[in-house]
Amino acid sequence: MTFSMVTRYAHSPEDIQHDDTEQLRTQFLMPKIFDPGNILLTYTYNDRMIFGGVTPTGEPLEIKLDKGLGVDFFLQRRELGVINIGGAGTITIDGQTEEMVKQDGYYIGMGTKHVVFASKDAATPAKFYVVSTPAHKTYPNKKLPFANALSKPMGDQAHMNKRTIYKYIDASQMDTCQLQMGYTVLESGSGWNTMPAHTHARRMETYMYFDFSDPDARVFHILGTPTETKHIVLSPEQAVVNPSWSIHCGIGTSSYSFIWAMCGENQTYDDMDMIPMAELK
Repeated sequence: MTFSMVTRYAHSPEDIQHDDTEQLRTQFLMPKIFDPGNILLTYTYNDRMIFGGVTPTGEPLEIKLDKGLGVDFFLQRRELGVINIGGAGTITIDGQTEEMVKQDGYYIGMGTKHVVFASKDAATPAKFYVVSTPAHKTYPNKKLPFANALSKPMGDQAHMNKRTIYKYIDASQMDTCQLQMGYTVLESGSGWNTMPAHTHARRMETYMYFDFSDPDARVFHILGTPTETKHIVLSPEQAVVNPSWSIHCGIGTSSYSFIWAMCGENQTYDDMDMIPMAELK
């Protein structure tokens, strides 16, 4: 088993003004999320979020982080969100095992000592996308089946942004310290995940893109300030860090899905500042 966690630092808008493509990708892109039998994580200094993939095959896997975070165990001062986008699996939380089929999610509160991930079939492993943020209080662990996710249809075909947002970890249905997490599915013929673009200066966000309707498709994730936009091209099952000061939007060459995760000082889902189209450059 390989356990890998890379660190990415926070940047101001001025820091990236002269970055070329490779510099932008190095600083904001997580190019590989799921690796069979391994755990691949990124620690971003943007609100100290940890995110990545756990892909168990023959043996169960557990995230073990202590000294690197200055704690005795991974979730001593953190909370954790999980969504499975692969085959059937299980998650064992301090000895209690739960089934996790594709699209099931889970919220795990601060103080949980052991979270063990396993697949039912090594040939079609579960793909657990995990996101962890600092916490100050313990909230109850909660299984989040896809069938129970809050759905919110958005957009229309005329603007190529017809999509459904599924809220898993959301302040309107459960308490967390700061983590929010969900799943957006674009309909066939739509490519924009949000437009007009927006910022939400009170929280940062990560996006993990997957389930492309065309395996050769790509997503152009747009970031930067509204008057100086930049882009990063993503392949299926790659993730990108979006700083709080940056615009949040992207366009795909086909339809796709993505998992979004946010943290910061405001949990109000609609707390975003829309950018007039005429201001974009």
